[in-house]
Amino acid sequence: MDTEIRNEERQQKIEALAAQVMGLARDNMIMHLRFLDTATTSLRPVPGRVSDGVACDGTFLYYDPAYVLRTYRKEPPSIARIWLHALLHCIFYHSFRYDAVEREYWDVAADMAVENTILELDLPSLALPEDEQARKKLYWMKKDAGGLTAEKIYRYFKLNGMGPGEKKELHELFYKDDHFLWEKAEELTVTMEQWKKISQRVKTDLKTFSKGKNNAESLEENLAEANREKYDYAELLRRFSVMGESIQVNPDEFDYIYYTYGLSTYGNMPLVEPLEYKEAHKVKEFIIALDTSASCRGPVVKGFLKKTYGILKGTENFFQKINVHIIQCDNEIQSDTKITCDADFDRFLREGKLKGFGSTDFRPVFSYIQSLRDAGEFENLKGLIYFTDGYGIYPEVMPDYDVIFAFLNDDDNRMAPPPWAIQVVLYEDMEDEA
Repeated sequence: MDTEIRNEERQQKIEALAAQVMGLARDNMIMHLRFLDTATTSLRPVPGRVSDGVACDGTFLYYDPAYVLRTYRKEPPSIARIWLHALLHCIFYHSFRYDAVEREYWDVAADMAVENTILELDLPSLALPEDEQARKKLYWMKKDAGGLTAEKIYRYFKLNGMGPGEKKELHELFYKDDHFLWEKAEELTVTMEQWKKISQRVKTDLKTFSKGKNNAESLEENLAEANREKYDYAELLRRFSVMGESIQVNPDEFDYIYYTYGLSTYGNMPLVEPLEYKEAHKVKEFIIALDTSASCRGPVVKGFLKKTYGILKGTENFFQKINVHIIQCDNEIQSDTKITCDADFDRFLREGKLKGFGSTDFRPVFSYIQSLRDAGEFENLKGLIYFTDGYGIYPEVMPDYDVIFAFLNDDDNRMAPPPWAIQVVLYEDMEDEA
């Protein structure tokens, strides 16, 4: 009995000390990173749900008290570092994308992104012995991936893979918290809107508290990525649907009771014939323009075509007879291929050659489309999808059909398209997804 009491008292003491350590870590962050005060106080530390570590579900920061004390005794800055690491995952929405990624790659990419942000803040109170080695690894990753957001690192791993040795090294350098609670989407969705507001607040406060400082570039980049408006490409393509007659049974206007009654009573004489068509929103006419400047390589262009056509040609979205034009253009129209069926499209992918590879001017495509319309080529053109690197001259006049500029990759240096156009980014690994 005495042993049980002593063990209980010892456990209570451990929990009390661990709570103090977590409180000190929170105060440390609020003192040095004032723009994170609202975010920090939104994450509540709670003992339990994890053994020998720390895990966050977007609402609570769960911790093992014994682990906290043991880690703090060995490296005092570690607990504040772990707290900030988990907090940045929430601010960057890393946990809310867990159901749409390959988790092995996303776990490492997310850890690398937040650790890079922490290292860039360069706070002595958060410094750890392995930081210098981590900086070297991040330096080369930035060159390879083109940036150090979780999204860019993840795409790099998707394209290049990750060997067992590399995975072990990256885990040792960047792992701080367990991500197993990210899998529980039903719990995470409760706090998604909350973290969106907090993330926007951090973005605003950062401009005030870091004014004149240049050590928050990665934080700003990750915030921008997290808050970037994201579109469902398949949903965007539905903009090109038109109302027309589809040759199929219309279940909404057909009564199977009378139909089967007639068959059973009079043999092969149904009382009601089914309607053989129905009004449906489907794709019939649209244009794909291909920027054939030097930066748009053949495999990438074909990957884009497969992805786009693959989405549109589903039975629910495509008419049997279509009128699709694939226009190639650099600074002038190079070719126009008309697609009326799947066989035409397959033939273009198999035999078609990309032409041009000069500078880029978007305006000739819009002028050419107008000439096609004037000649009666289209009955009801709904839209244009323009695949490009974005380095070109945009038209000044808004057309009376939808326009999507589909860019090859993120690029802050290119000019923004006109406000009337929709812009989406289709990354180079899309050919694997097509």
